[in-house]
Amino acid sequence: MPEKWEKVKISDIAKIKYGKDHKKLEDGNIPVYGTGGIMRYVDTSLYSKKSVLIPRKGSLGNLFFVKEPFWTVDTLFYTEIDESRIMPEYLYYKLKTYDLANMNVGSAVPSLTTAILNPIELELPDLETQAEIVKTLGAIDEKIENNKKINHHLAEMAESIWKEKYANLKPNSTLGNFFPIITGKKDANVARGGQYPFFSCSQGISYTDAYSFEGNAILLAGNGDFNVKTYNGKFEAYQRTYVLIPNNEYRLGFLYYAIKHFLSDITAGDRGSVIKYITKGDIENLNLYMPDDESDFELFNQFVSNTAQNNAEIERLTETRDTLLPKLMSGELSVID
Repeated sequence: MPEKWEKVKISDIAKIKYGKDHKKLEDGNIPVYGTGGIMRYVDTSLYSKKSVLIPRKGSLGNLFFVKEPFWTVDTLFYTEIDESRIMPEYLYYKLKTYDLANMNVGSAVPSLTTAILNPIELELPDLETQAEIVKTLGAIDEKIENNKKINHHLAEMAESIWKEKYANLKPNSTLGNFFPIITGKKDANVARGGQYPFFSCSQGISYTDAYSFEGNAILLAGNGDFNVKTYNGKFEAYQRTYVLIPNNEYRLGFLYYAIKHFLSDITAGDRGSVIKYITKGDIENLNLYMPDDESDFELFNQFVSNTAQNNAEIERLTETRDTLLPKLMSGELSVID
């Protein structure tokens, strides 16, 4: 810790407060936060100043920073912060360097208590240094959020165009005519920590040192939330992740948005009593219209390409932020450096 920094406890610079029940509140424009994010909007705020929201139960690492009036349910703590000593944004970034999940005191449901949180010690620089650190990290987070908003807008545009032009046309083909439906590997014991993305329905994306697939592909989760995404490059996929590499790459964007549009139809016949899943046949037999005029194919490919570029930048920025975060917050690295 740098010489001029002081060591304080959370209880020295913030009051940790309990959320409250929201069920009797009227609808409005004030967000209600739970451990998973915004649940609804109501007409009353519980607190109106900047605050860091800390999970009390559930996903203990899921912190939120809020700068507008809000309400929190009883599974979240909120904080009343002494801004004469610490910037709320700085407290948010500092808490992100702690492994709150390992402070769990619950048995069946992961839980945190004020008795656990209040004694946590923080290394605290002066407000000017805090502001510089927050400015640096905040600029990265702002760019990440802007890219996410752009991707959301691109998706809305592409899906709207596809729906307007093709959704209601009489089917003339099936999805299986345009690519083989390949399942990911049954062997989950792939060494992790390498350079190739490893796609799994249940665990999301990690990285591995080996790959089985290469190319511009559509990946469809065969269970869980049945999400669909695109990826271009070398990658690995686990069982129940279906890999669809088009016979004609020029049609990838069109087919991707077709699958997104008809995803509910594909999963309507899902199987399994405990864990729902779909089969290769469910995907192959989807009926859709494939145009003879390929003029729109390039447009849909451009949507996919722009989204992929933004996602790659989000990944780079996230890695940069996560590398800088602990070093800046501990004083190991200064903003000038």
